[in-house]
Amino acid sequence: MKLKLDVTSDLVAAMAAEVKAGEKAVTAAMREAGTGLKTAWRGQITGAGLGRRLANSIRSQTYPKVGESLNAAALVWSKAPVIVGAHDTGPLIRSRDGFWLAIPLPAAGKGRRGAKLTPGEWERRRGLRLRFVYRRRGPSLLVADGRLNTRGLGVASRSKTGRGRATVPIFLLVPQVRLPKRLNLDRDAERALDSVPGLIVANWVETRL
Repeated sequence: MKLKLDVTSDLVAAMAAEVKAGEKAVTAAMREAGTGLKTAWRGQITGAGLGRRLANSIRSQTYPKVGESLNAAALVWSKAPVIVGAHDTGPLIRSRDGFWLAIPLPAAGKGRRGAKLTPGEWERRRGLRLRFVYRRRGPSLLVADGRLNTRGLGVASRSKTGRGRATVPIFLLVPQVRLPKRLNLDRDAERALDSVPGLIVANWVETRL
């Protein structure tokens, strides 16, 4: 028995069309997976109470940027990786110089655009010197000899008689602090990865139909 295979133009066209359908399906699947992961990460961040601004730092991009490919890929990342990564891992934070971490109390107020103040910045803004108070039990303190204003902020006292003056705790001093783990980005990444085969098949079938 003799077999013969003739490759006709119709077969070549059909194979080319199938490859094209595959390229579209893989690219669409990666785009959907990347967008879905971006949405999931943003939802985690806002759900953890970390704010819309940080959530919007999550971005996604499908490659190639133009056209389709069987080797298409999706990249999801944050424009604030240090902050997002810290809330994802829950690291132990120590002072850079090996001394204390100064944690501002409500009486410290806020810096520009809501940023937390350092002790040095606080002294420059308020015109007061901070005084160290050691405590055997509990965190030590940086305090100011002034008063609390109507907003509950530590400020200089204008009283000449001493009336209303108080020792106001401004910063807590601790040797280290562990940031609580508030995110689980790997969980959503694994789900997105697991969804890719099904997305490819669904998009391939849709393209052929």
